[in-house]
Amino acid sequence: MPKRLYMRAKFWPIAFRQIRLDTILRDEPMLSLDDPKWRALDGGYKIPYDASVALKRLERGEDVWDDLWEELHHQGDVGEASYAAVPHLVRIGRTLPKRDWNLYALVSCIEVERHRHTNPPLPDWLVEPYQHAMRELLDLATSDLVSAEEQYTVWSILGAIALAKGELKLGALISMTDESEIEGILEETDAWSETYRSAE
Repeated sequence: MPKRLYMRAKFWPIAFRQIRLDTILRDEPMLSLDDPKWRALDGGYKIPYDASVALKRLERGEDVWDDLWEELHHQGDVGEASYAAVPHLVRIGRTLPKRDWNLYALVSCIEVERHRHTNPPLPDWLVEPYQHAMRELLDLATSDLVSAEEQYTVWSILGAIALAKGELKLGALISMTDESEIEGILEETDAWSETYRSAE
């Protein structure tokens, strides 16, 4: 810590000092939607995709989820545009009057696929805002889980929670497996239909 900042911090009240220093030292700002760098970032097709355009529309309340799904992820491929979009997806998602499966499923998809060997690593300039977004996603997900009723939304939220807690394989299993596949696994490992009663 710079000496001047340290000397000032010594005289702050203890509680305020902790909050303030955490804020100063913790997070780098997310890439502004007006930054021209967006135009050079690759999306899911491994070609430049300016995600800021769709994100601005989402911010205005437009339904652009199909566009974001199509461009930020393609057959397991994601790019730096996908990573840079995550902090904004979470930020905008927090302001939406109602969040459905799209937010949690898309962020989960990007988080899982960024670990694929053929996809680029998270660049240094995105590490802090991306990690902060995952912590924010955990807060949103745990809050939304209480009132979620639609099955795919519940599954998407649970997958996002696991991923945000660092449980990559569990999060991938929940996020990338449908009900029929789960049933097949349970039948094979536990003879589920013969051993257990149906949920009431």
